[in-house]
Amino acid sequence: MALKRTTVMVDEEDLRLVKLAAEREGKPEAELIRRAFHLVAMSTRSWDEPFFERSLDFGGPVREEEIREAVAETVAGKRGAAGNAA
Repeated sequence: MALKRTTVMVDEEDLRLVKLAAEREGKPEAELIRRAFHLVAMSTRSWDEPFFERSLDFGGPVREEEIREAVAETVAGKRGAAGNAA
């Protein structure tokens, strides 16, 4: 990843908190600032194409219990790649 130098004006209190976090985590302040910058860049990005290739139709509302069950089954390896029972 190529880095480019820039100047950013920040609130003194925010900078103090970044300095404390960097010291606590044993990382350079610049690394934390780059991470924050990346999070903002990615959270505001827009894509030219849809995120999913197809939409999902569950045939009606999905209850929280059904979601938890599907996730648990997937983690346990009980579902195939298409989400159907294996």
